[in-house]
Amino acid sequence: MPLDALCLAAVREELSGQITGLKIDKVQQPERDVVILSLRGFGEPKRLLLSVGSGDKRVHLTEHRFENPAAPPMFCMLLRKHITGARIVSVKQPPAERLIELELEAPDAIGVFSEKRLIIELIGRLSNIILTDDDGVIIDCLRRVGGEISDKRAVLPGLIYRNPPVQEGKLDPLMVSLESWQESFDSQDANGTAEKWLTSAFSAMSPLICREITWRAYGNSLCRIDEIKDSGASLSREFFALIDAARSSRFEPWSISNDDDSPRDFSFTRIMQFETALSVRREDSFSAMLDGFYTRAALLSRLRQRSSDMSKTVKNAHARILRKLAAQRSDILKTSDRNLFRECGDIITANIHLMEKGQKLLTASDFFADDGTEREITLDPRKTPQQNAAMYYKSYTKAKNAQKFLTEQIKQGENELEYIESVINEIALAEGESDLVDIRRELTQTGYIKAQKQTKEKVKESQPMRFESSAGMLILAGRNNVQNDKLTLKTASKSDVWLHAHKINGAHVIISCNGSEPDEATLREAAAIAAYYSAGRSGGKVPIDLTLVRFVKKPAGARPGMVIYTDQKTIVGTPDAELVERLRRA
Repeated sequence: MPLDALCLAAVREELSGQITGLKIDKVQQPERDVVILSLRGFGEPKRLLLSVGSGDKRVHLTEHRFENPAAPPMFCMLLRKHITGARIVSVKQPPAERLIELELEAPDAIGVFSEKRLIIELIGRLSNIILTDDDGVIIDCLRRVGGEISDKRAVLPGLIYRNPPVQEGKLDPLMVSLESWQESFDSQDANGTAEKWLTSAFSAMSPLICREITWRAYGNSLCRIDEIKDSGASLSREFFALIDAARSSRFEPWSISNDDDSPRDFSFTRIMQFETALSVRREDSFSAMLDGFYTRAALLSRLRQRSSDMSKTVKNAHARILRKLAAQRSDILKTSDRNLFRECGDIITANIHLMEKGQKLLTASDFFADDGTEREITLDPRKTPQQNAAMYYKSYTKAKNAQKFLTEQIKQGENELEYIESVINEIALAEGESDLVDIRRELTQTGYIKAQKQTKEKVKESQPMRFESSAGMLILAGRNNVQNDKLTLKTASKSDVWLHAHKINGAHVIISCNGSEPDEATLREAAAIAAYYSAGRSGGKVPIDLTLVRFVKKPAGARPGMVIYTDQKTIVGTPDAELVERLRRA
């Protein structure tokens, strides 16, 4: 469901108790439509996410970390100038509006505090983040809206801020009386559904909530007006019961999931209309619910969009290699009877004194057969017997050479296929823009992507992922094939422990031992990391090979990330996202 005004009221209520009094320590704008405010004060530091992007408009605290762009956007620079060090005085929401207002006490250049407001509007395509001064004058906004974009309201620096226009013809559910409710109900088309009437008659309520009210009243979320026998009495009872809960801030975060536990929807009240078709679960907080529903999905969606061209290139290469291997394997099958050519040449040579030019067929004793039967050999009548023998010997040599060449080509193709599949896995497991940049650089180095023009800007080299086991041991994991090579062959000590998913693509994982033996818990946690960052992440338990780094070698000419190893033993790793995140170090 979209974050409707009633659910947003629940979020505002929760945030008010969590961030009021905190100071804004840092401002980030990792995406065009996303601003992150790092907050500090009492307790642990917090990160407040403000998103006005299409399909994921929301405000909540987040546990996810975001990568900063190489250069901060202008709006981010402006916010840093005006609100870094500001204290959050209050979190407000106009009644039945999809709008959150942060009232701030912000210091100016000489340290004098003044009132500022950061307004987050979550209203369709014109969603915006707006900063105003104490007089309500707009300092700047994420999206500048002039008259050519909206004829109802301009949002530009220097103008007085005005709230978004109210929806015409809709009632405020928090203010409506029973008489007004009944009057609107009685005037509806009898052929329409109760859910559609609620959606069209009242602001601030999503279709999910309107269907839930209808289901609670009649056990049918799609019942028509003409099917209601009690003049809407049960519908009004459930409507006002839910509105009374909202007025008194009796909110509960409930998430709705599909059978595979993927997020489907969420609400500020328990949703019962799906009965056993979907799963509902009460979450710890609205921020945790929204963070789980939106943030991870939004990150993955943006990564998929940005990696689409690269994924297409790699998948095309994968398909091309498969076609080439299929053709080569078909050709090598044709060389399996090459010894017959040699045998025919030998039989012709043994009977050459009995043959003459122009002969089309030779029938002679087959001294290669155990029973001494005769063999019929087709001849070219235009050739002499000696030339026919040479023809068969030449076919044998050609087939023998082809078999050797094709065997080598197939081996190279299989190695290339394994490498391409590892890159596909890297792209699928990428967690941020820097990971995609590294993969693109790797594909450029290996010739799959055309090199772009060199820029003078120095590219910062990414570092392996860092984890700390429950016993305090450092665990490192490569983000891509090139980093895997560097981590295993250059960074790691020969006495460190090396882990990798058994016979499938995945990250090289190193336990930095510093001369000590890793305990069982550390081995189990490192195996979980290796399983999580492998192609077997979604398949349950994954066999993990482990050995000492000294036993890992890279064959000459091998592709990035490709190694061989000995003296290994195999344990089982369980890909556990929660464990991996808990062990992760910044």
